Amino acid sequence: MGHGGNVVQELTTDHREVEQLFGRIEALPPGSPERRELADEVTIELVRHSVAEEAYLYPAVRKHVDGGEALADKELEDHAQAEQIMKDLEGLPADDPRFDTLMARLVSEIRSHLTDEEGNLFPKLEAACSAEALMDLGDKVRRAKKTAPTRPHPSAPDTPPANKLLAPGAGLVDRLRDALSGRGKGS
Repeated sequence: MGHGGNVVQELTTDHREVEQLFGRIEALPPGSPERRELADEVTIELVRHSVAEEAYLYPAVRKHVDGGEALADKELEDHAQAEQIMKDLEGLPADDPRFDTLMARLVSEIRSHLTDEEGNLFPKLEAACSAEALMDLGDKVRRAKKTAPTRPHPSAPDTPPANKLLAPGAGLVDRLRDALSGRGKGS
């Protein structure tokens, strides 16, 4: 979390980290308790990443990219689907038969989303914004990830201004719960 660089560099680095976590999950045998721990880590990273994108990336896409409204709406739909899967996964032990099915759905959804962002949305944003604006967005995304929630909240608002107002409070509560439970101790 918090790598530096412009918004595209920051978010692409997040994407690679999530892919590494997926690879570690996929390498473990079904039912392994470590799969549950890694699922928590990937959820924490995905939620932080999504909240930051919703607060800063997608509003910038709406403002600067031709057809940005539709692009941002599609990305928000992807986030909503992934967040619901993460909510359904939350608390399931790795040996629950639903765990592997839900994890496979999450991996598929996220990989498709990452491919779309990197191949479509990011190039359009880079073409539409100055280097300075992209660096500023990178800084804002890094700050947002520091206070973002760490657990899925599918019913929380995903567009400004409500998401920017509510996310830090939810993030504080989530981090407190994580500290008390030991959840995500590897992230």
